[in-house]
Amino acid sequence: MRVGVLTGGGDCPGLNAVIRGVVRKGVQEYGYDFVGFRDGWRGPLENDTVRLDIPAVRGILPRGGTVLGSSRTNPLKQEDGIRRIKDNLAKNEIDALVAIGGEDTLGVAARLSDEYGVPCVGVPKTIDNDLSATDYTFGFDTAVGIATEAIDRLHTTAESHMRVLVCEVMGRHAGWIALHSGLAGGANVILIPEQRFDLDQVCAWITSRFRASYAPIVVVAEGAMPKDGQMVLKDETRDSFGHVRLSGVGEWLAKEIERRTGKEARTTVLGHIQRGGTPSAFDRWLATRFGLHAIDAVRDGDFGKMVALRGTDVVRVPIAEATAKLKTVDPKLYEEAGVFFG
Repeated sequence: MRVGVLTGGGDCPGLNAVIRGVVRKGVQEYGYDFVGFRDGWRGPLENDTVRLDIPAVRGILPRGGTVLGSSRTNPLKQEDGIRRIKDNLAKNEIDALVAIGGEDTLGVAARLSDEYGVPCVGVPKTIDNDLSATDYTFGFDTAVGIATEAIDRLHTTAESHMRVLVCEVMGRHAGWIALHSGLAGGANVILIPEQRFDLDQVCAWITSRFRASYAPIVVVAEGAMPKDGQMVLKDETRDSFGHVRLSGVGEWLAKEIERRTGKEARTTVLGHIQRGGTPSAFDRWLATRFGLHAIDAVRDGDFGKMVALRGTDVVRVPIAEATAKLKTVDPKLYEEAGVFFG
């Protein structure tokens, strides 16, 4: 059997661990051959390939990013995209395709498998941890660790100058990074996309913090919105999946806080720092297990499925089911953190 592998969407720590797990087990136990497709769905669209074998995956476990490259290419928006993919898979004698990605990448894999007969197995990847059907996605733990360390460092400089520091983290529609890192880092205000915030209440929490002679830290997800406003955009351009570029809510929030409270406020935008660098031990463990179970699904001919974590077990679920809706923060979890606000 000859298996194709691609990584699509935003990069994140742990992608290389999946590739390594798929190839090592596939070669050693099943005798499969592997072809890597470059830059997500662009690879099979343009027949851009790289050889994948055991020497190619040696030493990549602790490396961030992806040795295959990634992109936000949407083949469903390309002229004759499906036909081109099927033709190039046939040229490379590909019997099955392992697609590693988030909502968009796996959404394409689901349609290719269910509607066009392309044998696909999905592996869930997103630092936002917003894919339903799996308890965790790899990359999330590393992103939370990076954000938590940043918040720890912001505390000391905030208190030295007695100013408000706003830390903007990733999270378009789900506030998992903001909630986890904000709680772990001792933030005084956490703002997430699932709960529109009252700016007057935010300023009241900040004022209360100053009365206790401490400088406040505000953690805000990039997709968080005020009750009487809308999402702050970096610009109006959209990628091939229709997503606008976010970032800017932290800067907007700092200016509003300063204007309303009279206290100096500064912003730190973590941005792609959350995606980069070496993966945490948990993400290496999870990504490796996902890779091992993905190639098992290929062996079993169980296509149209995604591997998922349930407790400590790795199970298989329909890709279409896993991408049908986002996993967002339960209001009860957010309410728990509220005791530390202000």
